[in-house]
Amino acid sequence: MRQVFLDTETTGLSPESGDRIVELACVEMDNRRLTGRHLHCYFNPERPVPEEATRVHGLTDAFLADKPLFATAVEELLAFVDGAEVIIHNAPFDLGFLDEELRRLGRPVFRRAVGRITDSLVMAREMFPGKANSLDALCRRLEVDNSGRSFHGALLDAELLAEVYINMTRGQGSLVIEAGSESGPGTTLTLAQIDLSALSLQTLEPDGQEILAHDAVLVELDKASGGKTLWRSLVA
Repeated sequence: MRQVFLDTETTGLSPESGDRIVELACVEMDNRRLTGRHLHCYFNPERPVPEEATRVHGLTDAFLADKPLFATAVEELLAFVDGAEVIIHNAPFDLGFLDEELRRLGRPVFRRAVGRITDSLVMAREMFPGKANSLDALCRRLEVDNSGRSFHGALLDAELLAEVYINMTRGQGSLVIEAGSESGPGTTLTLAQIDLSALSLQTLEPDGQEILAHDAVLVELDKASGGKTLWRSLVA
């Protein structure tokens, strides 16, 4: 499925209270490779941008004054995401704003236009329970260069999210036979038969320091899972 990484910047945190989208970006990926296609727009929110929001994304009233309204880009946006899997970090936040902008225009909710929505924040919390999982934190953990991120910018954040997603899912597809290979329907894969009967494995017993280090790791895992680890009940 074609994938689109989406991010928005807004005037605040509450679309229900009148906060609006001021910047939107979409970055396209196909077959786990960036295609080079993207959509990037600034919008006049028709209301002042609070100072605290400007400190986050750097967008001022003066900069946005001559920018178009969201309505001018809605057809291009919906065409860009049509049928794609749209990946958003903390999806409920962006979807709340997108749905409110679409509601103002008498359009269906955003989810109706796409193939599926994937929340990369939910993915990260499942992969790294108990850890910070902001986009910045994931960039540091997954060694994605975000040194140019002095402000939150929709296009830069969508590009970073694409790299983070690839690193979070880099095991996917490793067993998939690519189209165009010699293998196809009806192909039989033959595995070499290896005699393991004569194989002897050496057993190494841990020393006291290694046992203590192992116990410390188990304690941390127990804390991170909220006490839901199984080994304590099994040992008991």
